[in-house]
Amino acid sequence: MAGFGRAFLVAAIILGAAAAVPTVRAASAPEDPCSLLPAATVSSTLGIAYGAPTSTVAPRPFANTVQGTDCHYTTANGNGALLFRIYFDPSAAEATGLFMKLKMFYSPPTPVAGVGDEAYLDPRHGLHVRKGNVRFFIDLGKDDDFTSTAQKQITMLAGHVADSL
Repeated sequence: MAGFGRAFLVAAIILGAAAAVPTVRAASAPEDPCSLLPAATVSSTLGIAYGAPTSTVAPRPFANTVQGTDCHYTTANGNGALLFRIYFDPSAAEATGLFMKLKMFYSPPTPVAGVGDEAYLDPRHGLHVRKGNVRFFIDLGKDDDFTSTAQKQITMLAGHVADSL
């Protein structure tokens, strides 16, 4: 009987400690994933007026993975464009594995600190971010004219998305 009581006490302590640890819930896709990056936020961050995004289906990166959403933002005069692509994977582990696999295609990556769980700039200056089970990508379309200011702006936009997940 003493062994049973001790085992019960140990189990109660373990279960109590597990209940005290916060659990990370998987983010699910909102009805409109583009709403995670409002045009007003894009406009104020970039200092140029952008219209509401148009949404299309983003391709699966590999067979048997989820489709995502592409959000296309353009300026009123048509001189600027931004792409925000987002995927909601079934789990953080799956998102992490896909993020690592895709990073090999966008080599050499440049790490970016302070955004999501991990982030990097690809050689064409697109910012790739993972937070939990969500992977997203923001491209300012400035391959040839990517300055430190543009990097700060794209990082601010990514921070806005990551903070809203």
